[in-house]
Amino acid sequence: MANHLMKTTALGLIAACAFVGGAQAGGLERAGYNIDLLFDPGQYVFESGVTYVAPQRRVENVTDTNTANTIAGGGNLNGRPTGADDSENYFVPKVGFKATLAEGVECLADYSQPWGAHTKPGTNWAGANQNVETKVNSQNFGFTCSYKFDAGPGQLRIIGGGFYQEVDGFKERIVFNPAALGGLSGIGRLNLEGDGYGWRIGAAYEIPEYALRASLVYNSEVELNDITGTLDLRGLPVGLAGNQLAGRNTAVFGSTVMPDSLELKLQSGIAPDWLAFGSVKWTDWSQLQSIPFCVVGSTSCSRANQATSLDLIYRDGWTVSGGIGHKLNDQWSVAGSVTWDRGTSQGFGTQSDVWTFGTGVSYTPTKNVELRVAGAVSILTSGRSGAVVANGVTYGDDVSYTYGNDMAAAVSTSLKVRF
Repeated sequence: MANHLMKTTALGLIAACAFVGGAQAGGLERAGYNIDLLFDPGQYVFESGVTYVAPQRRVENVTDTNTANTIAGGGNLNGRPTGADDSENYFVPKVGFKATLAEGVECLADYSQPWGAHTKPGTNWAGANQNVETKVNSQNFGFTCSYKFDAGPGQLRIIGGGFYQEVDGFKERIVFNPAALGGLSGIGRLNLEGDGYGWRIGAAYEIPEYALRASLVYNSEVELNDITGTLDLRGLPVGLAGNQLAGRNTAVFGSTVMPDSLELKLQSGIAPDWLAFGSVKWTDWSQLQSIPFCVVGSTSCSRANQATSLDLIYRDGWTVSGGIGHKLNDQWSVAGSVTWDRGTSQGFGTQSDVWTFGTGVSYTPTKNVELRVAGAVSILTSGRSGAVVANGVTYGDDVSYTYGNDMAAAVSTSLKVRF
């Protein structure tokens, strides 16, 4: 029984592959942080995988609620279509290498893309003064080690590490009705990039005989203290309405943090060749409210002197998942799971609650090679977006809309090789 259960411990990863980005998790999350490879029993293990996600979020009943033809209002766009597709498909890659350096000492080096977003409703909708296209990318390079030792009937593992993170992106919206500009686009674009460092600490307790493992890992926030970028208003005439930035591409700066998180993961053998697993994760997305960007040369940057801002108005994220894995024979295993992700929108934006149903299969042709394929379907629940008040300031009073129950699909493949 113990031998069979040990071989099922990887099944939690099969289900996890289906959820990497597929759940349209809250905030800017795509892959988040995953160090499960550190627990693989192999001495040297390489893993590579990619997930493809196809969300189908659509907004309806769109109304331009700020029709002033100013750089803030963007003009009256209510003559444009009142619906738009608000999501774009994307890929999420991951690569990791784990090595056993000494008795009880194991380390993992990994590359991932924990954060990201891409919406592209375009210009032909009534809400183009709020968003034409928004895209956020990230790269994360991590190094994590653990030391395990005997404790009671099992082993206690102490975990620690750090990571370097890069974040970049842009946002475009109509800032002045192009119909009044004689051929110019009327589009403003904010470009940005920044980087920073983070750290993690945690612990795990394992009883291999029962395929039991409980882990608790905290990932710190990443301070992006020196975000650089440009505010491109060349789609407007120079000096439009007395605005000194109109018609120019102006260097700007700002700062923010990517969120910290705390995740508890559990798994245990429940019968010969059967494994149950689950997790609970909290992510501090409420740190991301309105991020001001100011003209380079300003002595400080705040809402009082901002040239523009990136308004997110998130609340904290909670993700709860559970599932079952089963080893069919020495080569094939299957798993299925359900995940609930609490939406981070607070009446502004489209990030409502998400339910994800995933399944995966693992094929091990030899003891050193493992192939996985997983799939997931997510239900993106309905909601509405409009004006909200946060910290005494009103946001989202430019556009209002509703969205129904939509779908997202994901497929994931990965290869693991043990040496």
